[in-house]
Amino acid sequence: MTAPTTQTAENSDDARASLEALRTEIAKAVVGQDPAVTGLVVALLCRGHVLLEGVPGVAKTLLVRALAASLELDTKRVQFTPDLMPGDITGSLVYDARTAEFSFQPGPVFTHLLLADEINRTPPKTQSALLEAMEERQVTVDGTPRSLPDPFLVAATQNPVEYEGTYPLPEAQLDRFLLKLTVPLPTREDEINVLTRHAEGFNPRDLQAAGVRPVAGPADLESARAAVARTSVSPEIAGYVVDICRATRESPSLTLGVSPRGATALLSTARAWAWLTGRDYVIPDDVKALALPTLRHRVHLRPEAEMEGVTADSVITAILAHVPVPR
Repeated sequence: MTAPTTQTAENSDDARASLEALRTEIAKAVVGQDPAVTGLVVALLCRGHVLLEGVPGVAKTLLVRALAASLELDTKRVQFTPDLMPGDITGSLVYDARTAEFSFQPGPVFTHLLLADEINRTPPKTQSALLEAMEERQVTVDGTPRSLPDPFLVAATQNPVEYEGTYPLPEAQLDRFLLKLTVPLPTREDEINVLTRHAEGFNPRDLQAAGVRPVAGPADLESARAAVARTSVSPEIAGYVVDICRATRESPSLTLGVSPRGATALLSTARAWAWLTGRDYVIPDDVKALALPTLRHRVHLRPEAEMEGVTADSVITAILAHVPVPR
């Protein structure tokens, strides 16, 4: 009777070891972005999507490509522009003169990891086409639903300092992203490392030459997801998550707090983090570790608070410091 349980534990440990090896593998191509790598892995475990925010040139595209290569997954990149149409993402029906019939040509959304570059540069109609695919994991063309591959993750990027000619995502659409990860500029030491690699012949367009190899695959991801689903959550931890989210709704610095969907997201990411760190149960530190990336894009600052230099991160950090931690 104990054999299945033992086998399950072994599969879980093997999957964890494979996913932990991703950091080392991705580091062959990307320097100093461990938090972003971890966030993308957490999103894959939770079947969520990620909003990457950072200035141009901090390896956001390279990060997603290296992750796909390390997991042996397909990846595609779409540059979002003002003239991009929904069909350019989802695909469309094309007339075939030889058969006198229309056939479906899949768009770039039919992949495992989709990099939606500068998502806020395209109009809301095109944004919503992508967000429908994220939410439903399918696209409907001419009334026919077509399922997307599994796993399926959208990593959308946006520039935090450039607002001219952009269409900012409304709060309801931001809420569809599981995590918002900030991709910072590298430290001086990391930047020297980047330049040294390039001087030695590193080519970011040739990951195979850089030594990036698959260290995990879809089977490892499925085992990991099953293990995360078995990670236990005590009533005290569930109450802690709810108290944090309710505190955002009462903050004088915010006009919009975290919704129940945000509370569910925080619990999911905390479970994934607990499993990645080697536990089958969630502790308050797991919730704290994922609170900022899971909640920062789900709150809206009051204009007067923003003028005073208050940020979403500072509000959430203050709430974490004041909400009682369960013992």
